[in-house]
Amino acid sequence: MLKAIVITEQPVSASVPAGYSLTLRCRAEACTSLRYQWFSQLQSACCQITGATEPDLLITARETQLYICRINDLQRNFTFSNWVKVEVHQRIARDLLPELWQGEPVIVINPTVLEVKVGKELQLQCAALGIPAPHYQWYHNGKPMEDQKKKKLLINSAKVSDSGTYLCCAANSHGEHWTNAVDVHIGTCWPDTFFATDKVALLVGNNHYQNHPNLMAPITDVFELSLLLKKLGFRVVSLLDLNKVEMMIAVNQFLQLLGKGVYAIFYYAGHGYEHSGRNYMVPIDAPQPYAPENCISVQRILHKMQQRQTALNLILLDTCRKWYNPQCALSQVQPLEPWGNTVYGYATSEDAEAYEVQDGEFSSGIFMKYLKKHILQEKKVTHMLEDVLEDIGRDPLVTGKQVMEIKHTLKEARALTDPIYPTGLTAVLWGHSCELLRETVTFPCGIQVELRFREVFSNVMHVSAKLQAPPPHIADVRLLLCRPAEMQDLAVLRGSQSDQVESLLTSLSEHEELDCVLRLCGLQKVQEASKPTSSSYPKDGSMVPAAQKGLASLEVESGSSSQCSSQSNTCSEPEENDESDLSSLCSALLRASPGQNCS
Repeated sequence: MLKAIVITEQPVSASVPAGYSLTLRCRAEACTSLRYQWFSQLQSACCQITGATEPDLLITARETQLYICRINDLQRNFTFSNWVKVEVHQRIARDLLPELWQGEPVIVINPTVLEVKVGKELQLQCAALGIPAPHYQWYHNGKPMEDQKKKKLLINSAKVSDSGTYLCCAANSHGEHWTNAVDVHIGTCWPDTFFATDKVALLVGNNHYQNHPNLMAPITDVFELSLLLKKLGFRVVSLLDLNKVEMMIAVNQFLQLLGKGVYAIFYYAGHGYEHSGRNYMVPIDAPQPYAPENCISVQRILHKMQQRQTALNLILLDTCRKWYNPQCALSQVQPLEPWGNTVYGYATSEDAEAYEVQDGEFSSGIFMKYLKKHILQEKKVTHMLEDVLEDIGRDPLVTGKQVMEIKHTLKEARALTDPIYPTGLTAVLWGHSCELLRETVTFPCGIQVELRFREVFSNVMHVSAKLQAPPPHIADVRLLLCRPAEMQDLAVLRGSQSDQVESLLTSLSEHEELDCVLRLCGLQKVQEASKPTSSSYPKDGSMVPAAQKGLASLEVESGSSSQCSSQSNTCSEPEENDESDLSSLCSALLRASPGQNCS
């Protein structure tokens, strides 16, 4: 019995510019010699290509056509290859293709910005060159659209929820390439005023230094600013007392949340300095004296913020601007792009100091004292800062000592109160905010304790315990909250700082008598000693249940004392700090919503 003709290599479709020469290949096997014949189809007409009787067909692409190859043996058996399409793109710039193009995808048509009314058809289109012809996958707000895998995206009846950022990935065996992202608004009309695609703020307050005088105001200023920014719709990450590595990681994670159209705020309170127009933040582990390599450059951060195509970058520096070490060389910083979206708010002028003031039971910076008075105003952000500047200038405590300074390139009247039309990827990256828990722990002896968790800052958690009514056979109960094993080495807020946190908490809620209180700080240092399970971490990656493990123990007296502990397991000791672990933790902290109340 003769062996059937078996095609071992099928021709592949291609997407090429007009005038490009390429070869279609077909290979087959059989017991006898084989003959090949190529055919082409243009529109509805299919015709044999004269002289195309070889396994390879060399063509110069002029217009889009379909091709197929017939293979027959000497016994008049035959089979056909798959149809392939050679798509030809006209008027493609010659320099668009790389000099040594190997067939990897090259985008030639990007989708364009659209405004579509509700219920109308939404169409987006892209195209790419490639051999083999690329396949396509559309994404909406960072998520793949299962039913949109062609060059043209089509939604027959658009809904408001279809608003957002769209982009497409073109891929073949040589690689992948992405189109530009495009914002689509579904509604009756575009908003008449300026708007943000999202609002994100990173607030850092360094209070307790290893080699420099400690500060009092940053802990209060960061806390109060975070509350005000949340009222304006900002996603806020607030962190206290970071060393250099932790500051760099926090900034990098912050940058990942920024995107096209986002309003971004970076606020720093702590020791700092300025040298030849360049500003540096001093981490808590900086030596004495410090040099630029021990500190964090603000200009480098702003340069990276600009690369994220933000609509507004607001830098607020509540630091001194004096420089005490003239022998040190400046760090290298690339010049900023003139995009007209940057605002600097300096707490003080060049070569001057910024002052703290005792405001009731709180210590606060002079700058924050007046910033919190005006920041909720519905006016251009530079005009709002001018109001702050004028108020500071009228304060007799700092007359002749501290004058605020504003620098900006803001070309549009954008305000922090502008509405949010979420068309970017920030919400996807941020994840679901974590609602801090109230959880009741039941001990084997029958006693129940309600644990409550509140994040005062993104890396400072307040844990309290309330003893529920004990069973009748329990005569005396003493409740203790203990640090979990993985948190034994975390920093502890010093006396004055602890008092400030307590005052801040009291200012937020009505006083309630609690049986036990534990404060966990420096949470950015927590390591994962082993892969988390569903019982130790929630799906949204928040830190709360990890903090619960091993927290509660109590002593019970019923004629005699007995020890009773929670049934939860205690985590093993963490390994040494490294940047990857810290980065993973910061990601979890970013996905939590700091400062939420457990009520």
